[in-house]
Amino acid sequence: MILSMTGFGRAEDVFEGKKITIDIKSLNSKSFDLNIKIPLRYKEKEFEVRKILNDRLIRGKVDCYINIENLEETNDVKINKGLIDSYINQLREIASDGPDFEYLKMAVRLPDAITSRPDELAEGEWEALAKIVNAAIDRFEEFRKAEGKILYEELERNIQNIDKNLAEVIPFEEERISAVKERYQKTLKEFENVDETRFYQEMAYFTEKLDISEEKVRLAQHLKYYKEVMDNEDFNGKKLGFISQEIGREINTLGSKANHAQIQKLVVMMKDDLEKIKEQTLNVL
Repeated sequence: MILSMTGFGRAEDVFEGKKITIDIKSLNSKSFDLNIKIPLRYKEKEFEVRKILNDRLIRGKVDCYINIENLEETNDVKINKGLIDSYINQLREIASDGPDFEYLKMAVRLPDAITSRPDELAEGEWEALAKIVNAAIDRFEEFRKAEGKILYEELERNIQNIDKNLAEVIPFEEERISAVKERYQKTLKEFENVDETRFYQEMAYFTEKLDISEEKVRLAQHLKYYKEVMDNEDFNGKKLGFISQEIGREINTLGSKANHAQIQKLVVMMKDDLEKIKEQTLNVL
């Protein structure tokens, strides 16, 4: 199955008056590269969130944004009255002639006089967060599958185009060799005292160098293998990339040996489809 490396997924739910929203999106990358923005409240669970994302998303440049919105009015500020009283008493001892209000203004500025309430997770809150993370990934994977279907159709079409153009090389192949022989025979007649045996040996050697039978066979095998991997292997992007490189080598060799205008045109068309394949393969998971 072909899966796209790019995708987007969102999930949200409410837990004890807090609306939790998670957005996940990704772009192409050779490995798993995660950028996560997580509220301070869930910072202690960042490792667990990263592991879930890594295990399920496999590869890609991933951005994950977790947001909390309080739906109920809450008072998260804690005034440490006992500590403030202690500060005032000590200030009064140091400067006994000052009013208590002045001491209070100084005391509330001292460390820990006013703090936020401990942001500890409520019972079941981590389980709720993990459920939302997985739901966002589910949406994300649906996006990847839909994009992967489009990618598959484009890749299959380009592979078929190369295969079709390869088949069209065959009629020109014999014509090309005949033209080379005719040209050399004509050249032979223009010279005297030519060692014909040596001449035909050289021509046979040159003709053998122009032979593209092996390249055609290997290219056909690579095209077939590419299709097999697309159809039968999961998370196959890297493997398809390696196969496309081998396809490129055979097409380049065909071009260098072509020595025929029509074959060269077919090679150019193959290269055009191959470039599309390489570009599309970069987006395959």
